[in-house]
Amino acid sequence: MKSLEPIIISGREVLPIIEGGKGVAVSNGRSAGAFAAAGAVGTVSGVNADSYDENGDVIPQIYHAKTRRERWHELIDYAISGGITQVKLAHEISGGKGCIHVNVLWEAGGTPQVLEGILEGAKGMVHGVTCGAGMPYKVAEIVSSYGVYYHPIISSARAFRALWKRAYHKYAEFLGSVVYEDPWLAGGHNGLSNVEDPEKPQDPYPRIVELRAQMREFGLNDTPIVMAGGVWYLREWENWLDNPDVGPIAFQFGTRPLLTKESPVSKAWQQRLLELKEGDIFLNKFSPTGFYSSAVRNNLLNELEQRNIRQVPYARKAEGDMSEALPVGARGRPVFLSPEDKVTAEAWIAAGFSEAMKTPDNTVIFVEPEKAQEIVVDQGNCMGCLSQCRFSNWSEGEEGTTGKRADPRSFCIQKTLQDIAHGGPLEDNLMFSGHNAYKFGSDPFYKDGFVPTVQELVERIVSGD
Repeated sequence: MKSLEPIIISGREVLPIIEGGKGVAVSNGRSAGAFAAAGAVGTVSGVNADSYDENGDVIPQIYHAKTRRERWHELIDYAISGGITQVKLAHEISGGKGCIHVNVLWEAGGTPQVLEGILEGAKGMVHGVTCGAGMPYKVAEIVSSYGVYYHPIISSARAFRALWKRAYHKYAEFLGSVVYEDPWLAGGHNGLSNVEDPEKPQDPYPRIVELRAQMREFGLNDTPIVMAGGVWYLREWENWLDNPDVGPIAFQFGTRPLLTKESPVSKAWQQRLLELKEGDIFLNKFSPTGFYSSAVRNNLLNELEQRNIRQVPYARKAEGDMSEALPVGARGRPVFLSPEDKVTAEAWIAAGFSEAMKTPDNTVIFVEPEKAQEIVVDQGNCMGCLSQCRFSNWSEGEEGTTGKRADPRSFCIQKTLQDIAHGGPLEDNLMFSGHNAYKFGSDPFYKDGFVPTVQELVERIVSGD
């Protein structure tokens, strides 16, 4: 294994090792501070981070307002307070070593306001901001105005070209790196485009070479690329080091930091990671963001999968093949199905999935009454955690709605991520994970359930393992 040479990230000389940001309290100040103290880059999630009371206990993010718009403002206040709290904690733990980043999701609710609030409230403590989930054109303007470096997360050279041409060329001085996140292997939300097949992963090397060529066209020869998603053993990436086609390179680790002593996730979550098998991570499109995402297959994802299978197209009146009336809802108003679909729907109803719920795509799904009630309640409790939500039809624009019917095929992502981050049941919540998480069970480093400190993990990564 070649020796890892230091690299300049966000104006600081660090190991080319970056902690991946994991939202809703999973990449926090304690883990980020430990990575920075180890001479690497620590990442605080700016997505609904935790604040603490005078006793050091987590303050539950409970919403009291009656309207979605008012709850959206509550959410922003929680996120700013939590973000500042965690950045200050990371700064204290790092002792001035390494580098502290804040990770935000552009399509999360109120991201511009949250980002400005954190940077204002923790001035001088944040060295860089990573941002993905969408096309964050404006992030460069916001972040550079504070003298902080920005690190866009993209999944193709084409995406970076669009960002550069439209906005980033104006703020080239503060472009800290370009994070290439493998859309097939990364955990959380993935940047698969409409022209890419989720079932056919592509080798990241030619995509990185294409990205570097694009960056050189813009004069960004020395700007690092960060490889994110699918990175486990650095020895497997040794040919990327000192490679002129790749250029300056760093590596992001999002999954491995979950199993450290500083990680805030529960002991049950860490134990589950040690038990994962290859194929247990499920690339799906159930997220209310509309993006693909990768998570551990469990009861939640299985139910969503079955909910989406119990779906047929309908018409509001009899026309063509849609000739068979099926009474639905409390008033028994009919929808019209094909003869074959009516037989299928009646079988679902007989099996207990008796509640029909319409989708924005002129289809109807069938769920149990208790699930239908849960969906309706969750939609009504929406607090605007996304800029646009297909599950609740919330939009943070002036209208407050996407203009589409709320989609019962999805779920409240804020509810489930808050629950699992604070000790909720693993089987019934969204458990984001990279596709290499099954390696916890086979990597000898974790033999007999060993949980390293972040310092021990960084040393292990540097060794090539």
